[in-house]
Amino acid sequence: MSREPRDAAFEVGFFETVLRHDSQCTEVIEILGGLYTKLGRVADGLRMDRKLVRLQPENPTAHYNLACSLALSRRNADALRSLRNAVGLGYRDFEWMSHDPDLHGLKHSPAFCALVAQLKPQR
Repeated sequence: MSREPRDAAFEVGFFETVLRHDSQCTEVIEILGGLYTKLGRVADGLRMDRKLVRLQPENPTAHYNLACSLALSRRNADALRSLRNAVGLGYRDFEWMSHDPDLHGLKHSPAFCALVAQLKPQR
């Protein structure tokens, strides 16, 4: 289900207002990061993802989302480092990682392929 641009703009405005009142609200930071990225505001999404990692350094999903924002920003070495951090903290969804369009720029990297292979269950 796709959102109308007007709806997404409303949501961004709403969550930005909430964040102004509570700048440490991790749920809102995570939501805003995703909204910004979906709207093509990659730099704003990256800023939110970095903030979330600072507030929740042990959260594997926060590190994964940061890796996605870094990959979208064409900062592949940093994206791979963040992805390794996510895996080290327990991120295990190799299937999504393999198909996530945000990580498209990493798909042909030997380091990325090795990381996915490390997570893939052995048959």
